[in-house]
Amino acid sequence: MRLEIAVLSGPAILIFLAFVIFPVALAAYYGFYRWHGYGAPTEWVGLNNYKLILTDPAFQQVLSHNGLILVLSLVIQGPLAITLALLLNQKIRGRSIIRVLIFVPYVISEVIVGTGWSLMLQSNGAVNDLLQHMGLGSLQAEWLSNPKLALWTLMGIISWKYIGFAVILMLAGLQSIPDELFEAASLDGASYWQIQRRITLPLLGPTIRIWAFLSIIGSLQLFDLVFIIWGPYVAGTAGTSTMAIYMVAQGRNAGNYGYGSAIAVVMFLISLIVALIYQRFVLRRDLKGAVTEGTV
Repeated sequence: MRLEIAVLSGPAILIFLAFVIFPVALAAYYGFYRWHGYGAPTEWVGLNNYKLILTDPAFQQVLSHNGLILVLSLVIQGPLAITLALLLNQKIRGRSIIRVLIFVPYVISEVIVGTGWSLMLQSNGAVNDLLQHMGLGSLQAEWLSNPKLALWTLMGIISWKYIGFAVILMLAGLQSIPDELFEAASLDGASYWQIQRRITLPLLGPTIRIWAFLSIIGSLQLFDLVFIIWGPYVAGTAGTSTMAIYMVAQGRNAGNYGYGSAIAVVMFLISLIVALIYQRFVLRRDLKGAVTEGTV
């Protein structure tokens, strides 16, 4: 039995070590040097790179951006996804088409999404032009460059892009709830909202917690949409820069790969700590009993 487990799990473990653990360890090693990306690193700086990261106001600012994106993603997408899932779980005309339309943005490439929205949200783009033709010219704005609007613009794009994934997860969770529970509650005189509050949401809890975990990790590692729409330098002035954008700007673009590697390690540690805390205090009830002893 142990030999079978080793044979079956061995390739996956080797791939995990080669493409996850080894790059992280290598990044941690480079983080102790001032390295320009070629040749062997020789200029040892110890923990100076890590000290600079933790004391740099720019990093603290991008960390706050990631934190705000994390909170807003949960607050905006969560209730909206649950509401849409409850609606699409009903027998309504055109339900399948609506489901497809909601899910389509999620499967579109980030490059296409970022390029399309960046063109539409320009000063002379489609959004401002549409507002002008609708007689709402007073609502025209610099959606991408105004620091007071740029982060909210980013949240709108993120919500539009990823809400489909959350809705599909919620629908899958709703499908696992037996209809008999709803029928019994209705016979007992429970209203629709009482049924959703007392039955649906508690039983949908594991799905919500899994989605929230994926949303949290995605928010901490957000890079592609910001890089495509704003770029590493405009994002800093527009107030949409994230830790990953900061890593590219200060690492690769500045030619200081040692510092960039240190930023990558800090990002990894932040994500790991958040994941462990979330698993320990939030997912514990879902994981409890999932692994049993004495089964081999």
